Amino acid sequence: MQLGLLAVALLSNALSALAGGGAGLVQLPALILMGLPFPVALATHKVASVSLGVGASLRHAQESSLNARLSVLILLSGLPGVWLGARTVLALPPQLSTLLLGLLTIALGVYSACRPQLGASSGGQSWTTERLALGALVLFAIGFLNGSLTSGTGLFVTLWLVRWFGLDYGKAVAHTLILVGLFWNGTGALTLGVQGQIAWSWLPMLLIGSLAGGYLGAHVGLRQGAALVKRAFELLCLVMGCSLLLKALS
Repeated sequence: MQLGLLAVALLSNALSALAGGGAGLVQLPALILMGLPFPVALATHKVASVSLGVGASLRHAQESSLNARLSVLILLSGLPGVWLGARTVLALPPQLSTLLLGLLTIALGVYSACRPQLGASSGGQSWTTERLALGALVLFAIGFLNGSLTSGTGLFVTLWLVRWFGLDYGKAVAHTLILVGLFWNGTGALTLGVQGQIAWSWLPMLLIGSLAGGYLGAHVGLRQGAALVKRAFELLCLVMGCSLLLKALS
């Protein structure tokens, strides 16, 4: 069991750090399929995923710098959504939460597969007041998903930064891994930890795997790019999403 947890954490967090989000697409469904109830799996995943932010930050800090203005916007817009989503999810029936997670996971995989150039390029955007306001609203909505369903929200942030704010993919990934990985996930972990239960015996291997996987994925992403991982990521979305639907409907 412990070796399985380590392998899941390494794989999911390496993919997440390489693709700019999505650890929850693999790690959270895997914890549920391994026997944890949804609220416990979510709280445990949130705590472990903070290590992803630490590991990826250690690597990106060597080559990437954050935009201070955008970083403040991401935190001020997203953190209230994370808090609200984390408080809301524990009120949902576990079977419904698992069903919603499966549907969201499949939808993300299908959407990514239908857009081959998704996140591959970016264009300059003027940061008008209207653009910043709408950008903040969407970040709040993604934060709510991050706190509640948590599936693929890092990837949503990465693509939103590319499409709406005009960042190149490397910069967007750096912002996501550091700000979402550390601060959003840290807020979700604290909120869920206070309200729900955490599988403490599962955490050591998850923390080690998240830290190592985050660093490894960030390193490979900076050196090799993510085209191959994108396809593997889409396949994992579909497989894990279908597994969750079967579990929810059984």
